[in-house]
Amino acid sequence: MSETKNSLAEAASAYLRSAMHQPVEWKEWGEEAFALAKAEDKPILLDIGAVWCHWCHVMDRESYENAETAKIINEHFVPVKVDRDERPDVDARYQAAVAAISGQGGWPLTAFLTPDGLPFFGGTYFPPVDQHGRPGLPRVLLTMVEAFQNKRDEVTESAGSVMAAIEHNESFMGRAGNPGPELVAKLVSSALKQFDARSGGFGSQPKFPHSGAIDLLLDISSRVMTMADEDVSQAARTAAMVTLAKMSKGGIYDHLAGGFHRYSVDEHWVVPHFEKMSYDNSELLKNYVHAYQTFVEPEAERIAREIVRWVDEWLSDRERGGFYASQDADFSLDDDGDYFTWTYAEAEAVLTKEELAVASAYYDIGEIGDMHHNPAKNVLHVRGTLESVAKSNGLTVETARELLAEAKTKLYAARLKRPAPYVDKTVYTAWNGMMISAYIAAGRVLDMPEVREFALKSLDRVLAEAWNAKLGMAHVVAYGEKGGSAARVAGVLDDYVAMGHAALDAWEMTGDLRYYTVAMEIAESAVAKFYDVTGCGFFDTEAPVKGETRLGALTARRKPLQDTPTPAGNPVAAALLLRLEELNGREDYPVQVVETLEAFAGIVEHFGLYAASYGLALQRMVLRAVQVCVIGDDAAARRLEAVAIARYAVNKSVVRLRRDQLDQLPPVLAETLPHLPGLKQDGSFAVVCSKNGCLPPVTTVDELIAALNQSL
Repeated sequence: MSETKNSLAEAASAYLRSAMHQPVEWKEWGEEAFALAKAEDKPILLDIGAVWCHWCHVMDRESYENAETAKIINEHFVPVKVDRDERPDVDARYQAAVAAISGQGGWPLTAFLTPDGLPFFGGTYFPPVDQHGRPGLPRVLLTMVEAFQNKRDEVTESAGSVMAAIEHNESFMGRAGNPGPELVAKLVSSALKQFDARSGGFGSQPKFPHSGAIDLLLDISSRVMTMADEDVSQAARTAAMVTLAKMSKGGIYDHLAGGFHRYSVDEHWVVPHFEKMSYDNSELLKNYVHAYQTFVEPEAERIAREIVRWVDEWLSDRERGGFYASQDADFSLDDDGDYFTWTYAEAEAVLTKEELAVASAYYDIGEIGDMHHNPAKNVLHVRGTLESVAKSNGLTVETARELLAEAKTKLYAARLKRPAPYVDKTVYTAWNGMMISAYIAAGRVLDMPEVREFALKSLDRVLAEAWNAKLGMAHVVAYGEKGGSAARVAGVLDDYVAMGHAALDAWEMTGDLRYYTVAMEIAESAVAKFYDVTGCGFFDTEAPVKGETRLGALTARRKPLQDTPTPAGNPVAAALLLRLEELNGREDYPVQVVETLEAFAGIVEHFGLYAASYGLALQRMVLRAVQVCVIGDDAAARRLEAVAIARYAVNKSVVRLRRDQLDQLPPVLAETLPHLPGLKQDGSFAVVCSKNGCLPPVTTVDELIAALNQSL
């Protein structure tokens, strides 16, 4: 690899900086690269990847560090490298382009663009030579050069049709009036039809968690929903709880440190892609907390606590607040999950004979393992029960449990001595909003004060560093690498709405009005910047200001509907406006919500599982909002709050207030709470409110349960 540096040495992104020594003369996405392509009349080679992406690093080593391949690229192309985490707006458009061209997307994304940035060909990973039915990158490069130079009309025509496909994808209007419970039922039915009753999850391999679908099923599981005259709540409960149980026993879950890997390559959740993402773990943390809320399932609580433990240890800035982006799958390209996996000999070297007997049986550690590249390597996963392991070893269950706990401690200590995969310490706004909300949910439901405090610390940091009422929201709070510099990356819709929800969650937990106020400011800014007043719904990027020209495919406007796997911006925005309207009575917000959900109502059922966030937003709109306000600051108030929180319901919010906060309330509550008769008596009390008004204040747990049953 060359000791000279290309222009990516000036980048701030960890992924871009990792390519600074490559012989390819990479440019960052920006005006300079496009101006050069036009001046030299060269096509652009666009590479989109991420620091956590194994095959991105493979392609880097095989092709972009190869001097001969680099020579072809530098002579005939303007090469541009993009970090998909840093620029989700760029990634979303070229993913749609390559999917239209080749039928699939993914990372690394390899696209060929005109000097104007319009895509005319693309794919994902290309090998260094022709193999396994895939053309080698050098052949693809030379073919694209020949096409660009000698078949320019065809290239231009192809690029035009691909751009049309980018704008059409998800943004085409499938308007239908008055979406209601029947559409929620269709989305629930779609998830239930794909449920794998044997292994949990949805569909076959590869398997992704589909957190939004799990939350939708958990919400339905505590209600009565009939489809074809059958109550589907039990089926919803089974699908959600079996999926959560099977995932937490599989290799997709890290049994030593906690936390989930990104997805499983097999339908049984055994062999994962080993990278760990902030956004997967925030949404799965919510799933397990919600499952515990409703069904008081001890395993759900255990997994939730272990996810928090992993995030605390690996993915959070304990000093300043904030959550990091991801942890790589691998330490180097020569391994494939070796950090996380075990040979029998490796386990034998750190455990006593008794510990090994229990751990190897429980976690299926054998001489022949699960990994193709090294069949001796085992992915820890649970196949049987601790009771069966104890019985086969002639032990009591308690003894087996103690031996297993000791084995886990020793295996993790040994693993910590291995070179650890890279942690990208970049702090992204949307992913922080999601994790802050998850931490608040876990902190409240599981009564973890330190988790609640860290959520607030993180929220305060993101608001201080990324939010400006005049400028708007930034997408990046802070980069994880030293060196390099970056221009401010404007926030996308996801950044605004995720932080809006996080601020509202903080207000409900603390009663501190400043969090409600900033949630309002963020929502107002989001509507102003992203809402389509003519076609309805929200665009993912801000409207261009007068005179602004967008580069390449960024000229295409997109309205995200599909969870990918982060919750889609449109339904999350709709849910934010619904939550705010409950507190401020704004008449324009419900109109914008209805218009947004109607904009997609005619097509959404075709997205099925991938439109679960839409289902949750629609469920919130269809059902009347139920607000539980717990007033007081003593043990009785804490008991009332615990009861109010029990049972996850998407349309329920629980607000905790001190008496001295009753003169600092959002408008709707300010009209009711200060005038309640309960204020005249001593002690804590709770009030259950809905659109029809508030029920009389209650002071006992039994009275609160009765009031909730009446309202939900």
